[in-house]
Amino acid sequence: MNALATGLRTWLVACLQAWDRFWFTPARPHMLALIRILAGGMLVYTHLVWALDLEAFLGPYSWVTADVTRELNREGYAWTYLADVDSASLLWVLHVLALLVFVMLTLGLFTRIAAVAAWLITLAYCHRLTGALFGLDQVNAMLAMYLAIGPSGAAYSLDRWLRRGRAGGRAPDTSIGANIAIRLIQLHLCIIYLFGGIGKMRGELWWDGSAVWYAIANLEYQTCDVMWLVRFPWLLALLTHVTVFWETFYGVLIWNRLTRPVVLLMAVCVHGGIGVALGMPTFGLAMLIANLAFLRTKDEG
Repeated sequence: MNALATGLRTWLVACLQAWDRFWFTPARPHMLALIRILAGGMLVYTHLVWALDLEAFLGPYSWVTADVTRELNREGYAWTYLADVDSASLLWVLHVLALLVFVMLTLGLFTRIAAVAAWLITLAYCHRLTGALFGLDQVNAMLAMYLAIGPSGAAYSLDRWLRRGRAGGRAPDTSIGANIAIRLIQLHLCIIYLFGGIGKMRGELWWDGSAVWYAIANLEYQTCDVMWLVRFPWLLALLTHVTVFWETFYGVLIWNRLTRPVVLLMAVCVHGGIGVALGMPTFGLAMLIANLAFLRTKDEG
């Protein structure tokens, strides 16, 4: 019994130590900063797109009015300051200010404040744009949230450049906050892919191997002609089943150093293929930006 108790205690201590190493090992902020630049640029771009017809999307007489949005979201909390804007002029002022915040986040100017503001603004747009909300917007909101949690302006930023004189030119300090933000992005990705795989397994087309064919044959999304793949049904079936396997077991295989490069290469292939062939380059790029969280330096593991 003593040996069993000792072994159990040793195992529990090892688990706690592994938990502490996973979350609380100080990490360099450089990868988080790179994600900030790319994700911030994506926020700028996507919200510039809304400006092409801002009043039709968000104005008092928009396609989906604020009252309809409230009704559709009545069963859940969906705060948005845009629902109370009944002036086109005020809407444009708020939109320009939002774009300014996203630019500040991208450049890393007053990053801590800009990151929190960018996250809240992104949520406000997501909650208001019922009917025009897609996966890209949700990934944007996810990344904005974790950029607000970690020190995303500690490197590659105007904040860093302005502080360089006082810091004597030394490299940015490692921090626990940078590690926590990256870990949260990693875990969130694992959950996204897991539910994506489970969702696909509920569809017959993913079981019979024809899902990829029906996706690329859909003219609504098709951006380049890959219909020649119909000559290779075995390849279409293989791509279908490999996609389901990759999404379902992403959260298992990504943590192993031997399988991680293969999993990330698959991410490039899947999201790159979606972007090139199915007319969703921004969504594919946003997911690849999130996958950068798994490109750790050698000393970070």
